[in-house]
Amino acid sequence: MPVTARSEGRGSLVLLIAAVCLVAANMRPAITALGPLLDQIGDDTGMTASALGVLAAVPLVAWAIFSPLSLSLSRRFGQTRVLLVSLLVLLVGTLVRSLPGPVISLWIGYAIIGIGIAIINVLMPAVVKRRFPGHVAAVTGVYTALLAGLGAVSSGVAVPISHISIGGEPAGWRMALLVTGAVLLPFAIVAWVWAHRGAGRTPDAAPAAAALKRRTGIWTDPVAWLVAAYMGLQASLFYVFVTWLAPLSMSIGRSEVTAGIDVMVYQLFGLAGSLGLPFILRGGLARWAPAIIPWLAIVGVAGLMLAPDAVLLWASLIGLTSGATLAMSLTLMAQRARDHDASTALSGMSQSVGYVIAAFGPVVFGSLHTLTGDWTASLTVVLAVLVVLVFVGAFAGRDRYVLDRVPAQR
Repeated sequence: MPVTARSEGRGSLVLLIAAVCLVAANMRPAITALGPLLDQIGDDTGMTASALGVLAAVPLVAWAIFSPLSLSLSRRFGQTRVLLVSLLVLLVGTLVRSLPGPVISLWIGYAIIGIGIAIINVLMPAVVKRRFPGHVAAVTGVYTALLAGLGAVSSGVAVPISHISIGGEPAGWRMALLVTGAVLLPFAIVAWVWAHRGAGRTPDAAPAAAALKRRTGIWTDPVAWLVAAYMGLQASLFYVFVTWLAPLSMSIGRSEVTAGIDVMVYQLFGLAGSLGLPFILRGGLARWAPAIIPWLAIVGVAGLMLAPDAVLLWASLIGLTSGATLAMSLTLMAQRARDHDASTALSGMSQSVGYVIAAFGPVVFGSLHTLTGDWTASLTVVLAVLVVLVFVGAFAGRDRYVLDRVPAQR
């Protein structure tokens, strides 16, 4: 019988919540420090804007490739063990990318980081569905808020850390990436082990026929494709701005440190958006929330094009949308499934497809900037993506289940 939040002892429940929160705290810092450091990395390695855009997309490609494997790994080895190994893989990737020497270690490190985060991304919504079945939206909101908040801090402190003097020389971008990506990971690993001590293998096995149905049927389910499209479009929005907002800010005369703070503010408003989502989902707007939220970012992107000097205002609006739509995506992965097993299948499929979509965002944005020399074409494409997100959200917001042709009953 699945373990739920109600059947947990108070102490075990507190440990589990702490572990979930610490995992969330490590999901973004390894990624979000990159944007503010792009100029330093480019100057040091000679990489062009297009190449840096591809570098930013490496973890997204890894997520697309490895997300579908999460369900099989969870079934074979257990959710708890797979998540622990994924945290260890994330730590290894963070160490590798900061190794001195050839720049290839940067690319390899980001690929390894992407593999670790891919598995965690998929399994955590299923963990929430299984362990907190009556509080999915609230726990997801807290999880996403921590994810966004620590990602924001990483963006804000990356450049100052790189400027710290060590032996009379600046610490540099490698040290900044190491500190921002690895400082909290050991705590998450210890907390996860401690919260699950004595638990043994998580009983995830299901009958072979049911498992096969979920692995194959999910790929032809129209509801799953709507969730996948929503996931991909919102992720593309986030990774475009977490990667390119700092260079955009610097192009209008803001300093490197200030540009890093702009990215931090963008993500802090994402935290607010994540925390605010459960309140929206309680009211009559719940059905239309996925379609309404992107309008804040539409205003923000239009503002960047028309009045870029007010970058903090526009970044705040875009950040609200980024946080709320991410929380909305993770919530849909739980809400559109009847059980945690279907939720894992939906999460794996939608994140695999979603991050294929998302991987194009930073690359296309950076390439258009390289080709045109300004940001207008790049931002126009983002506007188009947001309009499509509105339409997808209108359909994804309907009360339906994956692998089930019967409408959900309220």
